[in-house]
Amino acid sequence: MGEVGLRQAQEKMRAAGAADVAIRVFTHYYRLLESGQQGKIREADIEPVGDLPHLEHLDTDPDALQAALAETAVIKLNGGLGTSMGVTGPKSALPVKDGLSFLDIIARQILSTRRAYDVRLPLVLMNSFRTKTESLQILSEYEGLAIDGLPLSFQQNMEPKLLADDLTPAEWEPDPELAWCPPGHGDLFTALVASGTLDALREHGFRHAFISNADNLGATPDPRIAAWMAEHSVPFGMEVCRRTRSDRKGGHVAVRKSDGRLILRDSAQVADDETAYFQDITRHKMFNTNNLWIDLDRLAELMAGHDGILGLPIIVNRKTVDPADPASPKVIQLETGMGTAIETFEGSQAVIVDRSRFKPVKTTNDLLVLRSDVYELDEAGDLTTTHQGDEPYVDLDPEYFKILADFDARFAAGPPSLVRADRLEVRGDVAFGKDVVVVGDVEVAAPDGERRVIPDGTELS
Repeated sequence: MGEVGLRQAQEKMRAAGAADVAIRVFTHYYRLLESGQQGKIREADIEPVGDLPHLEHLDTDPDALQAALAETAVIKLNGGLGTSMGVTGPKSALPVKDGLSFLDIIARQILSTRRAYDVRLPLVLMNSFRTKTESLQILSEYEGLAIDGLPLSFQQNMEPKLLADDLTPAEWEPDPELAWCPPGHGDLFTALVASGTLDALREHGFRHAFISNADNLGATPDPRIAAWMAEHSVPFGMEVCRRTRSDRKGGHVAVRKSDGRLILRDSAQVADDETAYFQDITRHKMFNTNNLWIDLDRLAELMAGHDGILGLPIIVNRKTVDPADPASPKVIQLETGMGTAIETFEGSQAVIVDRSRFKPVKTTNDLLVLRSDVYELDEAGDLTTTHQGDEPYVDLDPEYFKILADFDARFAAGPPSLVRADRLEVRGDVAFGKDVVVVGDVEVAAPDGERRVIPDGTELS
């Protein structure tokens, strides 16, 4: 049955115009799945990482900063939709600060860094077919952002979802697009090759790429890391942060005992009986920010030497073909994570960075903090804060705040002040008036079945 399913999937990809290298990579992971691999990493096979360099202690020559940044390109993962927040378009098009979207702020960050260091610093988006048009329209408003001879975007590959019972390609008549899925952000490397973007960057003299998620506005191209990469010939660098209780479910770095290489273990790669080890932040202390630095020449060598198959660990993602319909057929999505490439590059390194470089917006909880006075946005697109200590913890009732339209309606007069807040928990249907101030540790609740309105100017403490 497996051979039949594989052949059908290959034919479906070929008919949809998939690149040969994308079909080869899919075939590789299909055969791994068929052989029983689930991509699990056992605790007995790894050990915690030891001492790692810190960004603030990197010893770099000031002249080297400009030289290294002149050979660096910025790649942003931009395939995500805001579906978890009830948005149909690109997540990066959401207004997040002072009326500006993620992409507006990213464009400002790139242009200001170019001016500050007198470098070309190209910006390239990895889009999905659903995000390309709207995202490029936003960027077109920034004169001089595009660089002659280089694309502003390339497209992530797509692959068939597989029926869990027989591994044949799924079909879904109500919405045929739902029968397809992206192969995880590990597809970045395949898509760079298939689109010709990797060759174009190298031909224009770019040696390194800084790669990060478009929804993480703390991920700016730091010249100190670029210079450190160049000086020490680091083929692959990962920015990591110290884990806190809120990071227990995020992927952590470790050392593989068999060969001493750094690896990344994500939650999907944890055996069911080893969750406690995975979430032990006193044992595994560093998590992956998904801010990565890659030597493009070394990447090209690895891809060419392995027929385009980098060999990242498989991630078997089990879902239903329609994520919104739990009764729809069960499917398997074959995925990889780009951070897992840390084990593929010999000599990979990790560098500790502050939380200021990790500000992802995954939920409306994160969005409220970013829109509030906890952060200020300057002309260069940099976010600064006067908040003391860790940013405030926000937990909004998902029944009333998860969907962006509902969230916006309840903060119609703007977000409350959170610069003196430690924690804000909201339960029930609560709407906030203008100039509400939160101080310290605050819980707000509405009576069952009723809306509670916090009056203008209220101080909650």
